[in-house]
Amino acid sequence: MLKRIPQIAFRECRRLWQNPIYGFCMVVFPLLVVFFFTSLMHEGLPQDMPVGVVDEDNTSTTRALVQRLDAFQNSKVVAHYPTLSDARRAIQHNEIYGFLYIPKGTTDNLLASRQPKISYYYTLTSIAAGSLVFKDMKTISILGSAAVGQATMRAKGFTEDQIQTFLQPIRIDLHQISNPQTNYNVYLSTMLIPGLMMLFMFLITAYSIGTELKFNTSKEWMQAANNNILVALTGKLLPQTLIFLLITFFYEFYVFGILRWPHPGGVGMIVLLGVLHVLAAQGFGVFAFGLMPSLRMSMSICSLWAVLSFSMAGSAFPIIGMDGPLQAASWLFPLRHYYMLYQICVFNGYPLLEAWFHFAALVGFALLPWLVLKKIKNAMLNYVYIP
Repeated sequence: MLKRIPQIAFRECRRLWQNPIYGFCMVVFPLLVVFFFTSLMHEGLPQDMPVGVVDEDNTSTTRALVQRLDAFQNSKVVAHYPTLSDARRAIQHNEIYGFLYIPKGTTDNLLASRQPKISYYYTLTSIAAGSLVFKDMKTISILGSAAVGQATMRAKGFTEDQIQTFLQPIRIDLHQISNPQTNYNVYLSTMLIPGLMMLFMFLITAYSIGTELKFNTSKEWMQAANNNILVALTGKLLPQTLIFLLITFFYEFYVFGILRWPHPGGVGMIVLLGVLHVLAAQGFGVFAFGLMPSLRMSMSICSLWAVLSFSMAGSAFPIIGMDGPLQAASWLFPLRHYYMLYQICVFNGYPLLEAWFHFAALVGFALLPWLVLKKIKNAMLNYVYIP
């Protein structure tokens, strides 16, 4: 029986070569996804996000504040507006992400220690952009008041240590664990790229089995395996597995070897994660077809599960903040376990024992086809394709 596996694998290679959809979905599109997302956020953080200024005071002090805001890496002053209404309209038209409002008399009130008020407005339509712009404008307001206070205290004869203690009584020692550069590429692409690759694996696995029914070649396929469904599936999926593993290892080499993304877990854990990624995705694809032995329905299940995986992985929104039923449902998605295994063992370098449940879950997804082998065999031998 084992000798039949290479024969079926060669048969599958011919099918892969003859149908261009396999080449696009297994090689071209995954590579495009890798280069698209890694180049889209190659700077790590969004830079030069447009902000505006309404400076009614227009003094050397306020102009210096505006210049400092423009010098920040994340913000770029693109316009000065005469009124608040004009600046608000610019935010509503999505021309800027926020603006700084400096009322008339700000400088005089600063010098007279009358505690002037400056305002900053920002949009949270885009949470990332709004939060970064807010941070820059808040920093500018603190720096402006600190500069005036420093000059006043220096004129009164205070020492530099006394001035620093007064302006900043508590010094913050900030440590951003694992991602000190706040690199959005490391944060997002490590979930989006494997998730999209998993989508292609789901679909191609279900498609390759379903087309045997569609093109009426299922009995020929089963005959080549002597009606042994395990041999038939092994021979069919072997070439796909090798191609998917090659693409996955290339992705991992590119992001961890060339782009130098942090991976204290080591190369061995990265390779193991790549293998589990491919086998779990293919296992779910086979299971989806066995659950609904129809080309259209199985591919619909795979598409739906893959799209929901992006929300249930826990990257964009933490699972612990979701409702109880959604927290329980998150365990049903392979991408969730892949992402947790990556975070725990690759990104933070903890031993595999710390993530044993997620490891076992990915192995379980890879073994799901055992539950539907008889149903797939029955479909291949007896079902008639209905468009």
